[in-house]
Amino acid sequence: MKEISSTEQFDFISEIKTKVRQAQYDTLKAVNVALINLYWEIGKSLTEKQSLNWGKAVVPTLSAELQKEFPGVGGFSVGNLWLMAQFYTEYQEDENLVPLVREISWSKHVTILKKCKDSLERQFYILSTKKFGWTKNVLIHQIENKTYEKYLLNQTNFDSTLPDSIKNQAVLAVKDEYTFSFLGLADEHSERELENALVQNIRNFLLEMGHQFTFVGNQFKIEVEEKEYFVDLLLYHRQLQCLVAIELKIGEFIPEYKGKMEFYLTLLNEKVRMPNENDSIGIIICKEKNRTVVEYSLKTGNQPIGVASYNTSTQIPKDYQKLLPDNKTISEKIEKYFQ
Repeated sequence: MKEISSTEQFDFISEIKTKVRQAQYDTLKAVNVALINLYWEIGKSLTEKQSLNWGKAVVPTLSAELQKEFPGVGGFSVGNLWLMAQFYTEYQEDENLVPLVREISWSKHVTILKKCKDSLERQFYILSTKKFGWTKNVLIHQIENKTYEKYLLNQTNFDSTLPDSIKNQAVLAVKDEYTFSFLGLADEHSERELENALVQNIRNFLLEMGHQFTFVGNQFKIEVEEKEYFVDLLLYHRQLQCLVAIELKIGEFIPEYKGKMEFYLTLLNEKVRMPNENDSIGIIICKEKNRTVVEYSLKTGNQPIGVASYNTSTQIPKDYQKLLPDNKTISEKIEKYFQ
């Protein structure tokens, strides 16, 4: 009998575990598709009957009969039946949404249905949930935090400084504004207090930064000719395969910050970046920023930099909707983001 090494046994068991997990995922996905198909058909039937002037009383009656006929099977409450009708009515004529109907679970569809009224916004969150594996709670957090608007309005120079292979994904990795309400900081705080609070709340910080970020360190030291320089926060983006330098500023953005970040990125690329990694990118996060000043500042230079603002409350800027581009531009951006 051949002697099996511990490594071979470990690899064999790991392979079987992977197959079991994949089978579980496939089963859950099949169940979800079947459930969504059922709810879609029920919603369609209810919508058709309503168009024939059937009264609203049919829904409570249908709910009672279904729960009586299928005891122990959830999902047939009056409220849920009306949601099925709304789901079908609002999605069935939208060419962007119909192909996505079966991509996420019903509870996540309901979250998007209730919280998002714009078709392109719904498309964004469905695709994001599918791509990044967001749980329902994470999805709610992303919607309430205006992630859709923050991605569309972000200010970077990635189009001119990054290769085509990663620039669309890089744009998606930077928001226009970050919400650090979980820090509990006073309105007046120092840059060191902000940095320390982010490190102490690292899990929430990475969740706010977005999918695929990992923490490398804070006050990351780089030496040049016996002089020391420190990057406030250094992250790594797994999908982009690059280091991400973050500089924190408690005041308004000024153009000089870009020059400092370019210096840091040059050092990271020369002294820290691994041979198999892409060039580093930088994110300058300020308390405030003038969009026009940022736009002009980013026109020059060859280092990939994004400029964002932050707030320490849940209050969202009122003018975000007014700043959004037209629907055609949004559609093009969404298509690029999720290629």
